Amino acid sequence: MNKFKIVYKLIFHFLNILIIILSIYPGSLLGCYLYNDCNYDPQITKDFIVSTNHLYAFSILTLFGILAYNKNSNIKFLFVYLIFISIILELLHIVIPVRAFQIADLFGNFIGVILIISIYFIKNEFF
Repeated sequence: MNKFKIVYKLIFHFLNILIIILSIYPGSLLGCYLYNDCNYDPQITKDFIVSTNHLYAFSILTLFGILAYNKNSNIKFLFVYLIFISIILELLHIVIPVRAFQIADLFGNFIGVILIISIYFIKNEFF
């Protein structure tokens, strides 16, 4: 089981760095790479009130964070960190050129984190 924890930690830290890079880059790295257009931001699914791309990204990041650190005494620190980074990365779009702050993106980030944390607490409370 220890080998899985190491893999989960590596994936979590890789995803964490990737999300930070994708968030602070002025433009869309995925659009540059996939469509040769840095102004085009590819969509996984259609947005519904919140940005689904952000919801998926932060849900996956939170899931791997929990898998990596669920038996650690610092799990509450992880939750605070994930909530903090989900808010800060979107607020940085106010000052990053070619990026725009969008409340739907902020809610997508925040709900992605809160959803997985809620499932974690429900699972640990009742099972």
